[in-house]
Order: sequence, then structure tokens, then C-alpha cells
Amino acid sequence: MTRDTARRGELAGRTALVTGAGNGLGRAIALALAGCGARVILTGRTAATLTKTASLIKDERLARVAPADVASPGAVAALREALAAEEIDLLVNNAGIGGPVKALTDIEPGEWDEVFGANVRSVYLMCRAFLPAMYNRGSGDVVNIASVTGKRPLTRRAPYAASKMAVLGLTRTLAFEAGPLGVRVNSLSPGPCRGERMTRNFTREAAATGTTYEQAEQAFVSRAALHRLVEEDEVASAVLAMLRMPGLCGADIDLSAGMIAPA
Repeated sequence: MTRDTARRGELAGRTALVTGAGNGLGRAIALALAGCGARVILTGRTAATLTKTASLIKDERLARVAPADVASPGAVAALREALAAEEIDLLVNNAGIGGPVKALTDIEPGEWDEVFGANVRSVYLMCRAFLPAMYNRGSGDVVNIASVTGKRPLTRRAPYAASKMAVLGLTRTLAFEAGPLGVRVNSLSPGPCRGERMTRNFTREAAATGTTYEQAEQAFVSRAALHRLVEEDEVASAVLAMLRMPGLCGADIDLSAGMIAPA
């Protein structure tokens, strides 16, 4: 991590399961957790990228690769069985896709369902599979990666915006189910993060609007008070900070460089 926020050993003895851990935010979060001593189970659809993340964790004992499509009920059930011997007490639901860049009237039902499957059903399935063990132990943390787009309109991105707002609603409601059983549930809403996903999004937006890539990026970041993108390591640092706040439950943390500030 480039920021001095990791405290070596503070998560020793904890086991984290991170979805979408093969790249981007998932990789950054997994590396930060391992840097604090947590054993990290890396899951996602592509074994090769998960293995790459695992190779970046210095202590190989702290990494386990467990490929799965977390939007699939059958795959999540199989993952739960494969990890039955692990005492997972930290679940980071990061997996998701950006979806189409189109007007709502041009979006096909299959495209809509794909976004909700990856961004919302995956959170439901993973919580349904791994929360019962946390309840039995009386402790645990769930961090759902939402998005500032769930709180502020983004034209031609209706499925993504709606799915991230759904994650916020799921988080707040689940917190009241899980909290009395000793499990904290919170969400983190990043703004636009520098990385492959935003590169793809800006490219698609430029094509849809007839502008250049640079113009699409500037139009997006100009909505933020700091007029910049958020860095992936900032998001990872925010997850660590959330875990250090024992009274945090049912909350959403905004990390958007001021994206939701009034224009």
C-alpha cells in the first residue's frame, strides 16, 4: 500500500473472503487485509487472475485461491462446501460489473439481469451462505462495496445505478438482522477509481457521446469536489479503517473525492 495505514498483525487470526479479488479494487483490498495479517481467501470467476493476486501476498500461508461465479447459486453452494473448514469472519462483497452504457430504452432484459446478478444477487448469495457461521460464533464483519452511483444519477448507466442503490438498501436492512447476532454489516461507496474498469467506462462513454476519452473523463471527475479520481489503495485503506470502528454498523462510507457534494 502506498499510504501508511496498514498496521502489521492487527488482523492476525482473522480469515477474510474477498469476491472479485482477481484485479482492481478486489486485489487492492485483499492485499491490504493480508498486509495486516489476515488470511485471505480470494474468489472470482478467473483462476489465473486470482493466482496473480495470491502471488503478490508475501506470506503464502495467508492466501488461498477459490474460484467461483458468485452470482450462481450452485457455485456459491459449492464454494461454501469447499471452505467448510475455514472460519471466515470477514466477508468483502466486491464482485460486480459496470454493465451497458445505453439509454434505458435500449437496454435488453438480459443485460439488466446480468448487472443485477453480478452486483446484487452475488451479495445476497454470499451473505446467505457465509453469515450463518458468523452468527453461530457471535462475531464477524461484512463490507459490501457499493458505489457513489447508487446515490447520484449517472446517465446511460441505469442498471448499474439501480443495482448499487439496491446494495445500499440490502446493507442497511441486513445490518438490523445481523447486528443483534454480533455481526456488523456496512457498505463502502467509492467514486470513480483509477483502473481498468474506469478506463473501459470512459471509453464507452466517449463512444456513446461522440467525445474524446479525455473529455469523457474530465466530464465525470468535474462532478467531484476534488476534481480527481479515487485511487484503489484509498479504497483498501477505507476498508481497513471501517474494521477499526467497532460501533460502525448499517453505515455507508462515501469515498468519492466529493462526488456527491452539491454541484
